[in-house]
Amino acid sequence: MSGESGETRAATAAESQREPSIPSTGHRLWTIVDRELHTVARTRTFYLLAAALAAVVLGITWIGDGFTAGYLPTTVDLLTPLELLVPIVAVAFGYRAILGDELRGELDVLETYPVSSREIVLGVYAGRAVGVAVAIAVPLVLAAVGIALGGEDPVAIYATHTGADSPILFARFLVLTVLFGLVLLAVAIAISALVGGTRSALALAVVALVALLIGFDLALVYGLAEGVIGEADLLYSLAISPLSAYRGLVLETTVVVASGTGPRVASPLASLIGLAAWTVGSLAVAIWGVRR
Repeated sequence: MSGESGETRAATAAESQREPSIPSTGHRLWTIVDRELHTVARTRTFYLLAAALAAVVLGITWIGDGFTAGYLPTTVDLLTPLELLVPIVAVAFGYRAILGDELRGELDVLETYPVSSREIVLGVYAGRAVGVAVAIAVPLVLAAVGIALGGEDPVAIYATHTGADSPILFARFLVLTVLFGLVLLAVAIAISALVGGTRSALALAVVALVALLIGFDLALVYGLAEGVIGEADLLYSLAISPLSAYRGLVLETTVVVASGTGPRVASPLASLIGLAAWTVGSLAVAIWGVRR
């Protein structure tokens, strides 16, 4: 009996000394993603932004007779406004994402758990990305439904675009617009990880918006005017700017495809690589900012 009791006590002691199991990477990531989804769902500002974007998209579609004209004219009408509005929405979703955790002391708490900086950034990005994607996609889906219900001819031919209209073209526009928003969200999260206060985050976000919306395009124009960028290289140089890459992708995969003729306006492969580089690079900067 005493021998069995000793073995039992030894087994109990050994069991108590075992280290607790560490959650898997997937579980840790999902925990952070789930937290971000709840944060997005509780933030009224995000709902206001999404509602404002929906109002603009549907308003432009209605004013431009897009509900009867078709998918391609609506794409052309919406492209320029979304070049301005999507960056604003994406930056608003992300410019305090990491900073808010730091100011509330949540990053210090997370450091006591086996959670890496990479998992924190990727989890925050994935959770916020769902909010950005929904905010951008829902208005465009509503516009597409309105066009499908209100269009006079499901396959329209127009003077300005000699090809056939198609919901596939609008679906490409929707996907590329969401992708554009996710790229800029990564930039905003990088800003959030680098700054130390709300004012500096807001200031840097404004600077980033100006650079993304105006600065890079002006730099490309200057490079072309000064001969730094040759005309043959312009199609590939557009990939340097996220905005130019997005615009070129939309025009190349919708308008040019529909018209069937005309010069190329961008290199789709180079533009996609440029957007991917901005996303990966921004998230790498954010990881470094959290780790430092």
